Amino acid sequence: MKKYYQYFGLALIMVFSFYYTEKIALIVLDKNPLMEEIHTFCEDYEVDSVDAVIQGDYIIPGINGLEVNARESFYGMQELNVFNEYYLVYDQVTPEVSIEDHKDKIIKQGNAKLKQVSLILSSENDISEYLKNNQYKADLLANLESYNRNSYFEVINNETDAFDSLENTLNLNKENKHICVLDDGNYEVCLKNKNYLVEPTLKLSATNYIDVKNHLNSGCIILICDNAKLEDVKLLLKEIKYKGYDVVYLSELISEENIYFSSFFWYT
Repeated sequence: MKKYYQYFGLALIMVFSFYYTEKIALIVLDKNPLMEEIHTFCEDYEVDSVDAVIQGDYIIPGINGLEVNARESFYGMQELNVFNEYYLVYDQVTPEVSIEDHKDKIIKQGNAKLKQVSLILSSENDISEYLKNNQYKADLLANLESYNRNSYFEVINNETDAFDSLENTLNLNKENKHICVLDDGNYEVCLKNKNYLVEPTLKLSATNYIDVKNHLNSGCIILICDNAKLEDVKLLLKEIKYKGYDVVYLSELISEENIYFSSFFWYT
């Protein structure tokens, strides 16, 4: 028993020793002139989060804020020992209202501030071949029969009866983005699995290109129906480029991660 108390005492001494060593190191670090300069200017480079917007059953994703990580920023600048904003390291700050806390709501578009749109393919055809050959990002609705592990596109589980089977396959292959594009039969199973519920903003068919073009805005989620024409898709891509939007995967469009390192991009 005596040895037990001795070992216990030594363990306590070691724990407190590490604790106080860390504390002293932090105090010394905070007194470093470069660290003091980082603390002085860090608020000028931080970005407030943007809350998600809830409108009845629907939600528009927010955007994470950016908070300067002073210690990691210091280590990045330490070699030159000069403050340089390009070496600032940021931590993501989740909005108070976030899609992560409201997965029962339906995402009808991405955040318009980011100037992005997403394309969803109902199936693979000449349109998917064109997008792949020209390196456009897009999502592909898949079932167990059509699923291809090596698909160029981001795969979305579009199964109803075998939803869990395809979900498990996507998990095993580390491809699951946990997104559902809602149709008549998958709402309950998607809600049960706590996937992001998505409803396309626009649907491009064989006859409505002008209507889709006129309603094209930043944040749009565009479902390309099986009967859509390749020529219409080409025209739509030109319109997207003309308006200055980037075509991104659906997982990127609805993500609240802030990929910008300065407020200048979307606050000015």
